[in-house]
Amino acid sequence: MRGEDPFDEGDGGAGGLLRQPKAVWATAGASVVAFMGIGLVDPILPSIAKGLAATPSQVSLLFTSYFLITAVAMLLTGWVSSRIGGRKTLLAGLALVVVFAALSGTSSSVTELVGFRAGWGLGNALFVSTALAVIVGAAAGGSAAAILLYESALGLGMACGPLLGALLGDASWRYPFFGTAALMAIGFVCITAFLKEQPRPARRTSLLDPVRALGHGGLASAAASAFFYNYAFFTVLAFTPFVLNMTPYASGAVFFAWGLLLAVFSVLVAPRLQRRFGSLQVLGGSLVLLAVDLLVLGYGNHTVAVVGTIVSGAFIGLNNTVFTELALGVSDAPRPVASAGYNFVRWFAAAAAPFLAPKIEEWSDVHIPFVVAALAAVVGAVIVGVRRGALSQNAEELRPAHATEDGVTVFAD
Repeated sequence: MRGEDPFDEGDGGAGGLLRQPKAVWATAGASVVAFMGIGLVDPILPSIAKGLAATPSQVSLLFTSYFLITAVAMLLTGWVSSRIGGRKTLLAGLALVVVFAALSGTSSSVTELVGFRAGWGLGNALFVSTALAVIVGAAAGGSAAAILLYESALGLGMACGPLLGALLGDASWRYPFFGTAALMAIGFVCITAFLKEQPRPARRTSLLDPVRALGHGGLASAAASAFFYNYAFFTVLAFTPFVLNMTPYASGAVFFAWGLLLAVFSVLVAPRLQRRFGSLQVLGGSLVLLAVDLLVLGYGNHTVAVVGTIVSGAFIGLNNTVFTELALGVSDAPRPVASAGYNFVRWFAAAAAPFLAPKIEEWSDVHIPFVVAALAAVVGAVIVGVRRGALSQNAEELRPAHATEDGVTVFAD
């Protein structure tokens, strides 16, 4: 029910959340590390550029290759997991991350590093797109506790990724990659030991099912709006470290605070605002506020830019929650299929922003990439307003129970 509070006592309460089988904790722990990989390179981007004699636009391709492969892999993950099962898909994804994260640390050129990050993106897509279903299938106490646990793993990973990158990267930019490989190898062993194979779906997923799902007007509208929003989101994540130009420790602290706000507003604040004001009002208002924050960040002094970066985490957390809840609730397609189609579209913007933002700076000045990102957020808000009818379909059935998928929030209704 739409008014349900996931933090009430019961299946989703603290008791249900903590009383989980070892298989659930093993998968959730590996999920934390997988989500850490998204922001891991943030505080060490300037160090990587210096170590490999690369320009900011070249180093930003670390995000572009990662998310471009992630986007395409969204069409593949359901096809794979429906054929070999969730456990084997998780282990395949983890194995790829271990291999390519370790190889990333051995890179002798930025071209090699970008290529290894692409392989890492494929492994991460296979893992995070399957982990939610595995946790829900293995969890005790109902799906609410499992979903809340997975959402907590997202927030913890997004907050701790930059911190780990700073702590290890202060000695060498290579160490965060080796550290991630080691942690994911531990996750591989834990899942091998504790997780049994989950039941396979009755119907195998086709590669084209996610694309066909985008024929639904509501899902297409949510994906289009999220595309522009993600451009703004990943301008903050991939371009701001160059603007702040801080030491790895200082940059890691900034993005740790950013990640904490993202987690708090995603898990705690968004559901309450939705119940009070409605999903579309929260989404439209948060997108506009994100646009304002980006302009302040882009034109303020260094202190203002630091504060603006941290504050953006609050709006990003709100947007992630509402976007994915609307996307999965408005479509009549099965949720895994709708999620794959939606993420297929929006991750392309995550690939584009890290590449375009430094290029825009080269063509103009340091302020304009933030202006473009702010305009993208406004376009996302306009789409929400114009397509309100399509996005409101089945609105009474939506509820803010959370789930997460492929790196940034995926919320099931």
